[in-house]
Amino acid sequence: MSQIRAAITGIQGYVPDYILTNAELEKMVDTNDEWIVSRTGIKERRILKGEGLGTSHMAVEAVKGLLAKTKTSPEEIDLLICATTTPDYVFPSTANLICDMAGIKAIGSFDIQAACSGFVYALTVGSQFIETGKYKKVIVVGADKMSAIVDYTDRTTCVLFGDGAGAVLLEPNTEGFGVLDSIIKSDGAGQPFLHQKAGGSRYPPTHETVDKRWHYAYQDGPSVFKFAVTNMADVAAEIMEKNHLTGEDVAWLVPHQANKRIISATANRMKVGMDKVMLNIQKYGNTTAATIPLCLWDYESQLKKGDNLILAAFGGGFTWGAIYVKWGY
Repeated sequence: MSQIRAAITGIQGYVPDYILTNAELEKMVDTNDEWIVSRTGIKERRILKGEGLGTSHMAVEAVKGLLAKTKTSPEEIDLLICATTTPDYVFPSTANLICDMAGIKAIGSFDIQAACSGFVYALTVGSQFIETGKYKKVIVVGADKMSAIVDYTDRTTCVLFGDGAGAVLLEPNTEGFGVLDSIIKSDGAGQPFLHQKAGGSRYPPTHETVDKRWHYAYQDGPSVFKFAVTNMADVAAEIMEKNHLTGEDVAWLVPHQANKRIISATANRMKVGMDKVMLNIQKYGNTTAATIPLCLWDYESQLKKGDNLILAAFGGGFTWGAIYVKWGY
């Protein structure tokens, strides 16, 4: 009997309507378009506006669109996993909320928190449920409302992040398509360089934590850049070597969209030309767990059945990882 693989059989994304341009950021902090574009590649990002709207509101739009596009009814879904760093609440999980809002009832659903590597982690976990034969239809979502935890007085971080969501449907495949291999890694020693200090059990919310601005994302840019350039490139190269792939064999690199220079370094390490690299950082910025599925959504029309894709990411924690996918449609 042929081995069961978890094939991606549908992809859908969602980004909010509001566009935050570099020109608008110039009025908020001491920065300029040339500086932002030259260092990050970002020209604009989407922001979710509206009282009481959280990550789940974007994620459910992606999930509803995915169900409609793949002609799948909510009753057919066996499991939903949401990768997010910006959950609506500490509890219940954002995945629970997405299921309720999408009309998906009485199934397992849970969140995965691996920062910007969240989608790679969640896809790795979700594929296991298909490969074992336990489930037939699994939805994996990557979604973040980074505007909720970005300090718009900090010019080093506020230029980087945007809001968005993407979702994929996983189904069994015995023809050799789908998730063929994955590598996930972490190193908690990276915590001081990229974190949100308060809001958890170490530093619950107080007047002091608010006054100290500890509820915003903090990043030590140079340290994170150095780590990311090395490890995202290394893990992408590692999964290629493990599966005997050369740059010629890879149809697309699907990298986490944090910084164009990091993406270029990863492509160089893989010996893949930039014409084979999915890029949308210029219009969405860094949407954390949503970057990779949003890339797949944007480039879906250019994907061909049998294409070899390498998904690669790194994130706060530190976390990093790569997945080898053979595209199934």
